[in-house]
Parts: sequence; structure tokens; C-alpha cells
Amino acid sequence: MFDLSGKVAVITGSSRGIGKAIAVQMAAHGARVVISSRKAESCEAVAAEITAAGGAAMAHACHVGHKEELQGLVDASVARWGRIDVVVCNAATNPTFGPSRTTSDEVFDKVIQTNLHSHLWLCNMTLPAMAERKDGVVIIISSVSGFIGTALLGAYAISKAADMQLARNLAVEWGAHNIRVNCIAPGVIRTHFARALWADPQRAAAFARRTPLQRLGDPDDVAGVAVLLASRAGSYITGQSLIVDGGGLISGGEL
Repeated sequence: MFDLSGKVAVITGSSRGIGKAIAVQMAAHGARVVISSRKAESCEAVAAEITAAGGAAMAHACHVGHKEELQGLVDASVARWGRIDVVVCNAATNPTFGPSRTTSDEVFDKVIQTNLHSHLWLCNMTLPAMAERKDGVVIIISSVSGFIGTALLGAYAISKAADMQLARNLAVEWGAHNIRVNCIAPGVIRTHFARALWADPQRAAAFARRTPLQRLGDPDDVAGVAVLLASRAGSYITGQSLIVDGGGLISGGEL
């Protein structure tokens, strides 16, 4: 049910954190994975790690905020492996930490372009070919911050709520072609990207106490759900936002 043998998965922002964990786990389940982030050397290192473990991986550097670089990523992936079966839109940015009133127009625009526009661009570049084969999966990494009001994450939370609606729209638009589109909404995961939320031990402990599981998440906690959604095990799930937060949202946690 979880076998991804023969599938080609493109994962943006996969040189570290959640993206890397998804790439490693998809490769372990048989997928050929494309490692992508802004720094070529970081991509090459992860691809080499996966290859050394017996998996199949290639590296291609890409800044998702630049449309022409996304097209280059798609073209390189198809040139190497002939097709793309799974797209994981994971790359994101959050250059500000605080209320919306302190966010400049330039920063807000950057967040929306990176966290929302790039996902739509990548989907528009890959979904038509998936539709021809009547098979495809898109996974967008959103956030629990998209479900709640927050005084800390401002534009980021707005972009992540929009990601969930993007997944619902695309699921409806492409469902007749057997393409499934879903979001994963992580809580506080111990990654470099979320470091501002957990680096301080007292803040980290407070977040952990708000979850029924009494701990913060690890990247593999998200990667397992991604494997589910990409595989036959998730073949009747589409248009959903799966929350991976240790139960923090249902227990009233606030970011």
C-alpha cells in the first residue's frame, strides 16, 4: 500500500528539514526523488546521501520564487526520468516574526509569491502531463497557523491558509484526471526553518505542554504522512489538509 516504486517525486526545499525527511522516506519507499533548494551544494549532498543508502536521487538547484527556475526544475526532472508523478510543494519563506502591522508591503509580497504563487506555478507546469497519464499527486506543506489567528506569524499564516484553499481548488479542477491534491499542516517541528519557535527552551517546553502528546514534532512525523498521501494507501484522499501537530490545535494551542 505504501510502495512508491517507479514513481518520480519532485520535492522543493528538500535540502534540509521537512523537505529532506520527505525525500529520504519517499526514496526509501522506492521513489526516484529530485532534491531541490536554492543552494546546489546542499542539494548534491542530500542526493548523495540518498544514493549511498541505495535510493535513486538527483539534485537541481532552484529558487521557487523565480518562475523560470521552476520551469528549469521541471524540465531537468523530465529529462532525467521521463516524467513527474508526485510534486511536493515544501519550499517556503518567513522573513518576519511579529504582527501584520510591522510587515512591509515588500515582505508581504515576497511571502505570498514564495509560499503561494510558486505552488500554483509548479502545479500548472506539471499537472497537464499527469492528466494525460490519468495519475498524479500534489502535496502542499501548509501549517496549523493557517487555521488560527496569530500575533507572531502574520503574512506567513495568511499564505498557509491560502495554500489550503489552493489544494481544495486544484483537487476539484483535476480530480477527474485521477490527480489528488492535499495539504499537510504541521505544528511546531524541530527544523531550522521553525527555529524561532523552539530554540528557546522555555518557549519549546511551553509549546510541548500544549499538545496532548507532550512533545514537539520531528521531520519524520511529517514525512510519514507525505508517503501515505503519495502512495496507494492515500488513493481516496483529496482536497484535504491533514494536521500533524501532536494534537495541539484541538487542545487550544496558539502560535
